Amino acid sequence: MPFRRRERGASASGEGKRESGRSATQKAAPRAHAHATSEAPSPARPGGASDLIAVDVGNSETVVGLFLGGELASHWRLTSGRCTADEVSLTLEALLRRAGGDAAAPGFKPGAVLCSVAPSLTLAWAEALERMSGAPPVEVSAETARDLPIRYHDRSSVGADRIANAIAVRALYGTPAIVVDLGTATTFDCVSKEGAYMGGVIAPGVMTSAEELFRRAARIPRVELRKPSRVLGRATEESLQAGVVWGAAGQVDALVRRLAIEMRGTPHVIATGGLAPLIAPECETVNVVDGTLTLKGLRLIWEQAR
Repeated sequence: MPFRRRERGASASGEGKRESGRSATQKAAPRAHAHATSEAPSPARPGGASDLIAVDVGNSETVVGLFLGGELASHWRLTSGRCTADEVSLTLEALLRRAGGDAAAPGFKPGAVLCSVAPSLTLAWAEALERMSGAPPVEVSAETARDLPIRYHDRSSVGADRIANAIAVRALYGTPAIVVDLGTATTFDCVSKEGAYMGGVIAPGVMTSAEELFRRAARIPRVELRKPSRVLGRATEESLQAGVVWGAAGQVDALVRRLAIEMRGTPHVIATGGLAPLIAPECETVNVVDGTLTLKGLRLIWEQAR
């Protein structure tokens, strides 16, 4: 089945951060990676009606996005970990100071939307966002995504991040579509030509699988996760890198092709998640890499819920 040519330029600026692999039970407060990225803020009124803090809490990483005047002005990737609402509040205040401009002004009161697949972390983030915005955040679920038909047998079991991705891909790239989210798990979310969430696939994540291999095989060392120069490895490091990177790319292509057959069409295939910039360029079926797709979906859900 033919697939559209990949668009390399659609990758979000600054994305390309790798899955940290740290445990979600880490006790320290969220900490911004040294290479967290920011884009120049768009002009906006302090606390304007279209200003928003969007938070995507994952098991390994948490992504925070700042929308000013309707545009994604800055975003940061943090390590997920257990923390109090006070610690989260301090983290958010530091990020807004780093963003500067109107976001750092006294009295800045953005809206807030929260997407979480880590229940033990949800409450602290929800409390901190309510303090910042002055109102409870919109929490993404099948109920708050009112205009997304969900064909899953149990609507409530669909992950909040998968819902956000489906809404974003439908609005920004068209349908039918498949979103490949390369995070702690690798998920494939299918949206029909009519714009309904059909379901998809959940596979072990790239780093999740690699870490388990490193843990179980005594003679296999941990290696830097990067594309090797060749697939035929002549050293253990090269062999592992080829297996992890091109093995993951092959898995993506195989599953996308099978899903496309069942969807009876030629879907747009959008990759997102922390490892998308590493894996997606090696895939034959991925059209676009959009590292902030989930944040954009969160904004759309927030706008619908207002």
